[in-house]
Amino acid sequence: MQVTVATPVASRAAAPLAQPVADACSVEIVTDASAFARLEPEWNETVERAGLAHPFLRHEWLSTWWECFGEGRQLHIVIVRADAQIIAIAPLLSEAVSLCGIPVRQLRLMFNDHTPRADVIVAEPGDRAYRAIWHALVDTGDRWDVLLLGQLPRDSKTREVFTRLAGEDGRAVGVWPSSDSPYLELAGTWESYVGSLSGKFRSNVRNRMSRLQRVGQPALESIDTPSGVDGALADAFRLEASGWKLREGTAIVSRAEVQRFYTMFAQRAAARGWLRLQFLTVGGQRIASSFSLVYSRRLFLCKTGYDPAFDTGSPFKVLTSFVTEQAYRHGLAEVDFLGDTEPWKLEWTSAVRSHDWLYVFSNTARARLVHPLKFHVIPELKCLFPSTRA
Repeated sequence: MQVTVATPVASRAAAPLAQPVADACSVEIVTDASAFARLEPEWNETVERAGLAHPFLRHEWLSTWWECFGEGRQLHIVIVRADAQIIAIAPLLSEAVSLCGIPVRQLRLMFNDHTPRADVIVAEPGDRAYRAIWHALVDTGDRWDVLLLGQLPRDSKTREVFTRLAGEDGRAVGVWPSSDSPYLELAGTWESYVGSLSGKFRSNVRNRMSRLQRVGQPALESIDTPSGVDGALADAFRLEASGWKLREGTAIVSRAEVQRFYTMFAQRAAARGWLRLQFLTVGGQRIASSFSLVYSRRLFLCKTGYDPAFDTGSPFKVLTSFVTEQAYRHGLAEVDFLGDTEPWKLEWTSAVRSHDWLYVFSNTARARLVHPLKFHVIPELKCLFPSTRA
């Protein structure tokens, strides 16, 4: 794995960072869950002004995340206002963790393995809001050792600005590559898209469809109303857990807090018209599923699974064909496969969105120790001894 490292430089005259809290901005740190809950209308209005084309920074997603995964952590949400209007939000939390075997105090974005992408929400051009957030973090002094901005899209302005601000303030940073998520832009028509795929792949899809037809007629079923969620979720969770995920403990049902998260968010997403529980049925039997969201004319495939008893029919390949065709027919702009690059996703598209984790280190003794371990010593050891764990 390659990492990008910036070592601290001598702090220059603090002109770029010494502006009054940042050009007539005010900053509030939200640490109380009830105060977080009350922010929902303003929060979502800020997300909309920021022009974010995914739902993973909306209040519904992050508040559900916090309710399910926040135990043992403390909210540390930075709210920046100008003329009483929110112009930026850094949805952070604080926690005690071990990094490279050293206990550290970490501030990080609210994310985990179930978060496709994360970022700071900024609803105006320029750097003013970023500088206000940075000042608020620096002003906490020795209260944190590491700031982790994980699952940032590689083209995020947050990465560029925070790297620059940290360098200006003499703080070390490092970038750790994360996932490359395939996506398909829905240009033209379904027919023209299918025609652009290889003849071998098209033939394979037809053959898989024929195999399933021997059992029953394949069809697409989509649940998108609150009244249908509960029963459909049980089948979606069952199919997602089929096979290796349940054996390896990575299925939704393997952990109570994960199942609670997807259950709660499914209900909230259905109430807002985003949820699509999509099933491939054969003779009325559900054999493959995708926990999907439709937001900003994009289809997001969050969690998928299929019944391995139908493996010879490649049920998820057939389901992907159905849902992609439907996305074209409904005038959507994109199908986002989310997660990591996998061979089955690359059969449908070669385009990917890359994500990174940006680490910013404070000037505490622990931070100065962890930085070279994380970004110099351990990567070199892993090259020499591949079994070395970070």
